[in-house]
Amino acid sequence: MKFKININKEAKHNGVLCCLDWSKNDEVYTIGDEQQLFKWDAKTRIGTQVAKLPEDFYPTDLQWLCGTRTSTKSSGPGSNSGNKASDSLLICSNDGRFIMLNRSARAERIVNAHVGSINAARWSPDGTGLLTAGEDGVIKVWSKLGMLRSTIIQNETPIRTACWSPNSMSIAYCTGPFIAIKPLAANSKLIKWKAHSGSVLCLCWSNETQHLASGGDDCQYKIWDSQGSLIYASFVEDHSITSVEFGPKGIYLAVGGFNMLKLCHFTGWSYSNTKFSSPPIGSVYSIRWSKDGTQLAAGGGTGTLIFAHIIEQEKVSRNLKAKTIARKVIELQDIVTRTVDTLDFPDRIIKWEIGYGHLVVATTNQVHVYNEKYTNTPLTIIDGRPDVKVLILAKKHFLVLDSTAVSIFTYSGRLHLTPKYSGLTAQLTSLNEKTLSLGLHYMAVRDCGDESLIYVFDLMPGASRQNEVTTCHTKTTVQQIAVSRAGTVDDQYMVFIDTNRDIFCASLKNGSNFEIYKIGTQVLSTMWASESNMLVGLHDASYSIWYCPGEACMDPTVVALTRVTFDITELGKNIVLDNFEGSIVTFKSSGALYPIQVNLLCETLHKLLNDELWPRALTLCRRVQDSILWAALAAISSKKNQLEIAEEAYSASLQIDKVKYLQHIKNLAPNSYEQMAEISVMMGRSNEAETILLHNNKTSEAIQLCVRMHRWERALDVAKSQKNQSDLEWVLQQRKKYLNAINRDEYLQPFKQIQQ
Repeated sequence: MKFKININKEAKHNGVLCCLDWSKNDEVYTIGDEQQLFKWDAKTRIGTQVAKLPEDFYPTDLQWLCGTRTSTKSSGPGSNSGNKASDSLLICSNDGRFIMLNRSARAERIVNAHVGSINAARWSPDGTGLLTAGEDGVIKVWSKLGMLRSTIIQNETPIRTACWSPNSMSIAYCTGPFIAIKPLAANSKLIKWKAHSGSVLCLCWSNETQHLASGGDDCQYKIWDSQGSLIYASFVEDHSITSVEFGPKGIYLAVGGFNMLKLCHFTGWSYSNTKFSSPPIGSVYSIRWSKDGTQLAAGGGTGTLIFAHIIEQEKVSRNLKAKTIARKVIELQDIVTRTVDTLDFPDRIIKWEIGYGHLVVATTNQVHVYNEKYTNTPLTIIDGRPDVKVLILAKKHFLVLDSTAVSIFTYSGRLHLTPKYSGLTAQLTSLNEKTLSLGLHYMAVRDCGDESLIYVFDLMPGASRQNEVTTCHTKTTVQQIAVSRAGTVDDQYMVFIDTNRDIFCASLKNGSNFEIYKIGTQVLSTMWASESNMLVGLHDASYSIWYCPGEACMDPTVVALTRVTFDITELGKNIVLDNFEGSIVTFKSSGALYPIQVNLLCETLHKLLNDELWPRALTLCRRVQDSILWAALAAISSKKNQLEIAEEAYSASLQIDKVKYLQHIKNLAPNSYEQMAEISVMMGRSNEAETILLHNNKTSEAIQLCVRMHRWERALDVAKSQKNQSDLEWVLQQRKKYLNAINRDEYLQPFKQIQQ
């Protein structure tokens, strides 16, 4: 992967091209030391002058605020309100002033903000205000109309640059060799650390990964987390790093220096390094990505304007490898037959994915769907999908997130579902691959206002389900969600990772009654297998495979038996989980792909059990005699009420307590309510077992179940509600025996009241 560079030969700026920004996906505004503001067409690379600033106004920074921005941090479920703002261009100067221009290049406001130069002026991500940082060591926050709100920082030394956090709740700035983060909340603590051995020259904060990137006089660029921990430090370059900028999708990082432009991964390692010798462009002082993240513009010290877009991006699905060889061309290669097809598109490619037998390509206004076996003509072309941000493929459907809606299509091009919930329109700009997940039968999305809330949509065919949404409330903030991509309708699960890096699993079968179970800790990212309900989770220096997380999640013992952890320190640092196709997990580290084969027999077992071939699955386990296979078979067969197979599988896994319990269940009347309740208890669904007994007038059995589960207060409530004196006396008698056994006095208030 690399940049395709286009240098504008007719430089319109005589001095340094100090600042630039995109107003649209194909429109760039630049300004230089000669005070002339130009507008450039990225397609034709032709520039026209739109304004001439005062001669004593020497610009230092520039940024557009385009369209409607909405604050997701203040909006919650049920709120569609947003902070609307017309297009406004913010330009600051070296004499302490900043100016606001409208789309017609007319000055709407000029403000004297600082004593000395303003080194940085930035609109907040939610569009409600802006910050300015100057050589006087002061950072101020202003309203979007240019009214002073507060002075955040008063420093003794000059502030080189500053930027907002993605949620607009903190400000990062650099002074000398230090980087500091100042939260805007009252009485919050300043985080400060020494970042470089020389002065820090540039700083940016990723909206997607929450990482910070910095470059300095020590000729290095570094990646940090939001607490100041170092993630990556580059090798020493030949010259100082003068600009860094994360792409809007959070995947790429652009780094600029003297006659140098690098394309890097967000974890720091470099895809490509472009050196400029003829003509020399000087130091790259400003880099800006387009809104769709496919191209960038950069300004050099000689007044040169650089346009670049990403090419040679590769993706592999089984025997097919696809690669972009130009901004409108994809090359599709069959590795087995060694045939090569070239696909030309009328517009620039924004997003594309390959998998499940299809290639889906999103251009600036259309979505093209191809069958991998017949690439001569597309299966369908979907019009009117502008600015596609997220594209997710599943076995039966694919998801498109653009600037107007979230849409789910079939591969024939039919619109299958348009998920809707209160506040979705305001959150479209904040959704990404981590907060959206498309599975085989369900789709899940995390609310961007309340980050502990997950919406789940059913994809089953039938009547319109776009407004039929169920909600899952979690106790902590959710960072990533993933819905299973295989299995039957009854075997659909969702996992999510919270801010503590714990991973949880929940079944999607029971509608709104989500029972959440913790299945692991210290997980950075996770992904379901494409053809079976196996799950991979990436840790700091290892990865774990859960061979049946959904069926085993109710019992921590079974989770431990069906999970295997492998060390991958030899792959290096900053490892990224790339794909989990079939039984092969692919990791990416420093640009290299590392495919790793997981237990192939477990995938075979899942396929047999999905087809309900229980005798063949049992024969497989008997021949292989693998402990993981036996444990997976035990967990799945227990859920499917295959008691004979479950008993043998648990016996082979040395789970004697479960074998005894299964024998007790088998001695009950087949298909009786008691047996159904006992099976629910074994699966960890005690509330369901109690409901089965109570709804079928098995009150005494329900009370006995509550006592066995040590749910004393519930047992007492049921006995009181039925007004059966014998059941009440039996509960009190069992409670007395329990207290005598543990040698304690009564401590539950309902039982104390009865004693009194």
